[in-house]
This record gives sequence, structure tokens and C-alpha cells, in this order.
Amino acid sequence: MNIILLGPPGAGKGTQASRLVDQYGMRQLSTGDMLREAVKAGTRVGLEAKAVMARGELVSDEIVSALIDDELGQMGPETGAIFDGYPRTKQQARSLEEILARHGRSLDHVIELEVDEDALVDRITGRFTCANCGAGYHDRHKLPKVEGVCDKCGSTHFKRRPDDNEETVRMRMKEYRAKTAPVLPVYEARGIVSRVDGMASIDTVTSALDAILN
Repeated sequence: MNIILLGPPGAGKGTQASRLVDQYGMRQLSTGDMLREAVKAGTRVGLEAKAVMARGELVSDEIVSALIDDELGQMGPETGAIFDGYPRTKQQARSLEEILARHGRSLDHVIELEVDEDALVDRITGRFTCANCGAGYHDRHKLPKVEGVCDKCGSTHFKRRPDDNEETVRMRMKEYRAKTAPVLPVYEARGIVSRVDGMASIDTVTSALDAILN
């Protein structure tokens, strides 16, 4: 089974993909993670991407597609793929079709995690993590049991991502609507698009994904 998870940053794609990996034995293909790993490993595509980033340029569709192609080539045919954060544009959607065909695969589901923009702003701007173990918290929804002390490791040091602010979140939403949302009609025409309330609880979203995949 091969699926695409769509939704703006903060919609919960990464969390749900991790659960699908555990439950179905699928492989999560997150282009951001794959890019970092390829650069670190010094692969052909990684070196190419490193040179581009060193020039301060954006990594091209060709490089991202090559990462996906390489990864699928290393996976057994019995292992399903979860595309997280890819495709982001119509051009990438076309490239993905070609790559899948090359590996004898096809898409089974495209699932969009729908979000409310104002609620998403609240979700993202309030989150912070333990600087030691990475445990996640939120100003309103999940504070440490003891104020200022991590529940998991007892550290008293926390951090926030510098881009977790309202202006950046709304800019990401605008970019998602402009670039990625237009990808959906391509798959809607094939009848493989489903939508899930991304603002529901994590367990509720997981159950909804389960129902779609089964």
C-alpha cells in the first residue's frame, strides 16, 4: 500500500505517519529527513543537494525526486510507502507517478489532514520541547506535571523553534493553499482522496486513518 499524507506544517502528518509505520510496517518517506540523511551519508544525491544549499539555493524538484527514486529502489515490494510532505506541487505529482511506475507501484490513497487556520496557529505557537530529551509540551494543552520540570527526564531546560510564531504559521498556510492544495484535484479525479479532521485528537485521527486504509 502506498499513500500520500497531505496537510500544512503542524497538521500532524509526522505523528500519524509514525503510527502507520508501527501498525502496518510501512516506510515513512519524509523528504526533509531523507535530504538530511543523504547529505550526512555523502551519497551522490546528497552531495548534489549539499552543493546547492551551500550556494543558498533551494533544492530542485529533480533532486527531491531522485531521493524518492533511490529510497524506493532500496525498499522491498512488500513494504508500503508513506509520502510525507511530497508531492508539494503538480510537477512533483507528475514526477511521483513516473517514479512509482518505474518501481511497479501505484498510489492507493491520498489523505488530507484538514485544519482550521486559527486553531493551527494556537497549536503551533504554544508548543515547546525539553532541550534534553525532546519531549513535547504545549502552553495550554500539555504543560509539565511539575512546572518547569520535564515529565520524562527531569530536565529544567526547554526550547521553542524560532519559526513557531503566528506570522510564519500563516505564511506556511498561504503557501500550502497556493502550491500544494492544487495537487488534490489531480487525485480527486481518480477517486483516491479522503479527508480527515486534523484538529481532532491524535487517537481520533489515527482511528479515522485506520478506517480509510482498511
